[in-house]
Order: sequence, then structure tokens, then C-alpha cells
Amino acid sequence: MTPLIITIVVLLLATSALLFIPWGSAGQADRDALNRNFYQDRLAELEQDGAGVSAEERAQTIAELQQTLLHDIPEAPDAPVQPLSRLVLVPAALLLVAVSVGVYLKTSSVQRVQQWRQVVEQTPELMQRVMDPQAKPLTTEELTRLGLGLRTRLQDDPGNVQAWQMLGRIGMVLNNATTATQAFERAWTLAPDSIETKLDYAEVLTRSADPQDNQLGGDILRQALRADHTNIRALSLLAFSAFEQQRWQEAIGAWQIMLRLLPDNDSRRAVIERSIAQAKAEAGIDNVKRTVTISLSPAAQKALPGNAIIFVSVTDGVSSVPVAVKKLPSGHFPLSLTLDDADAMMSGRPLSSVQQGVVKVHISRDGTPAPKPGDWFGESKPISFQGRQPVQVEVSRQQP
Repeated sequence: MTPLIITIVVLLLATSALLFIPWGSAGQADRDALNRNFYQDRLAELEQDGAGVSAEERAQTIAELQQTLLHDIPEAPDAPVQPLSRLVLVPAALLLVAVSVGVYLKTSSVQRVQQWRQVVEQTPELMQRVMDPQAKPLTTEELTRLGLGLRTRLQDDPGNVQAWQMLGRIGMVLNNATTATQAFERAWTLAPDSIETKLDYAEVLTRSADPQDNQLGGDILRQALRADHTNIRALSLLAFSAFEQQRWQEAIGAWQIMLRLLPDNDSRRAVIERSIAQAKAEAGIDNVKRTVTISLSPAAQKALPGNAIIFVSVTDGVSSVPVAVKKLPSGHFPLSLTLDDADAMMSGRPLSSVQQGVVKVHISRDGTPAPKPGDWFGESKPISFQGRQPVQVEVSRQQP
């Protein structure tokens, strides 16, 4: 930056000095002197050629020269030219400097360059805070500055694997998929045998929206598991990738291996178990299906309007919160329907996770699930969901 400024100043001074060079008419020759010199030169030529020229011709030529010189004499002498004062050029020099400085400030982004220098100076401190678990977490702005500082350092040290990994993690935190992918790919290229660089790169690929990235991420994870089939992080990433791509069996298998590796008191076991149940529900594996037949008592048959809405729910017999709910319009009774895991209220708690429960039927007169006076109800006895027998529910009670 300093050499550039020095060069600009020198050029400005040189350009300004050109304005003060006397480019005027100080060296202009006098016209009378020029005519006189021309007359003398022409006479000298006549003297040299005198042998072949007669005296009469010579006299005539001299008369013509004199006549020509006489016609070239101006009627009035030229007014003397006053030289221009150099002080008049000072404003022009100042204007040149002002315009040059303005253009430089407008086009050179001096402020951004200064900010970039400050970021580079802060990079060691920000890196130290990132590495210290007891330090205050970095804000989004500080992470952005650290990313810029790391990119600057990597220009001079492109083989620093740790710096590329840190830049990739910053990209993931800032939701910058391009930065994260490029940084992790560079780290993996520099250290292809490192399990950490493999999993970092595979993680960002499995989160990509590009199917080709997902496939490459899955291949890298399987390669890592062939080297170490007990790697929890690799199993977790593979299960997540398989679940997102609806490869249910592969996801379930990875999670089941994780359950065998994790200790019994590990808090991750509950999440994995719910994930396995959800994958089984999506795949239709061990999906509980129960047929429910709904009938009406004579009083309900007479009082029930034709536009009523039927809500069928299943509880575990302990909590009133339903495990599964199904909504359908009123029809001809007795009415048969099927309940399965697709009707579950929460993805982490499918119907197949309930061993026994109660089926309840609520016929709403105005179509809302909240009970209101005049609505009709019915429920079954506690039943086991391990069997396949149809569940019979008679709607015979009315909300007072």
C-alpha cells in the first residue's frame, strides 16, 4: 500500500511540474531577422552562380528579392506578447491533485482495505478464543471476521489442514454451504487418510441438496466404517443420510449398531430408539394395524345430524393425550376403519410403540375436536394391540 501511495505522489508532482515548463513563445525567432538571413543567403547563391548569369539577370533577381521583402513588411509592428504568469497555473495544479485524490479514494476501497488489515490482526486472538472452551463464544460477526482472516492466512499457507477444517466449520455455522464444502474438500485432499477430515467432508455432503453430493458422502462414510465399524459419528451420519434418502433399512441398521455400542445410560439412546421407530413406521415395518368398527345406539342414531364429523383416537389407558387420531366424515353405520402408525400424533411415538390402550370415538356436531354439549361419545375396553381382532365401539353417551 505504501509503495503505491509514494508512486502516485511522485506522478502527481511530475505532472504538476509539466504545467510550469515555459512552453510559450520566448524562443520564437524575429521575422525581420529571418527575412534578412534569407536575403543574404539568396545573394550568396547568386554570387556562386555568377559565371553563368548576366549582369542584367542578376540585377533583376536582386530587385525581385527586394520587392518580396518589401511586401513582407507588416503595416504596423506586432504588439509585444506579455508572458503568462506562472501563478495562474497554481489552481490548475491544485485541481489536478484534488481530482486524482478523489478518484483514488472512490475506486481504491481504502476503508475496506483498512478493515481487512484489522481483521488479519485480530485473527490470532479470535482463533485462541475458538480453541478455548472456557472463553466467550464468538458472535456471528466475529465468526465472519475469523473466516476472512483464515482465508487470508491460507493464501500464504495452503497446506494447513487444521486451518481448512476450521474454515469449513465456520462455513457450516454461518450456513455457507459453498465455503464449508470447498474447505472440507481441501482438507480431505491434503489428508485423505485422516478419519476426521473424511467425516467432516462426508457430513457437509450428506446435508447437500445435490443427490450426487449425497451419494459421494455415503460412499465416504462406508469407506470410513470399513476401516472402523465402531465409529459412532460415522454411523450417525450414515443413518441420517440414509433416512433423508428414504433408505429405511440402512438407517435402521446403522442406528441399531449404535444402540449396541452406546452404554445403557447414554442420553442418545432415547433419540435413536425414536428414530428407529419412525423409520419403521415410514417403511411399514412392524406397523400395527387395527380395524375399528363403530356402531350407534338407537338414541344416537335418531339425534345425530348428517353432517357430523367423527374423531377416532387411541390412548395408552394411562394418559389422556392420544397416541393416534383419525378424522373422517359421518357415514352409514356401522362404520369400519383402520388405524396404524400413519395416524400417530407424534413421529417419535408411533402406534406400534403402545402395548395396550383404549379406542375412543367422538362424534362432533359442529366439526371441532373439543367436546361440546350435544356431542356423542363411545369408547372400547382396554385392549392389547398385539392381537389382530377388530375393536368394537358403540357410541351411546351424549355430552350434557
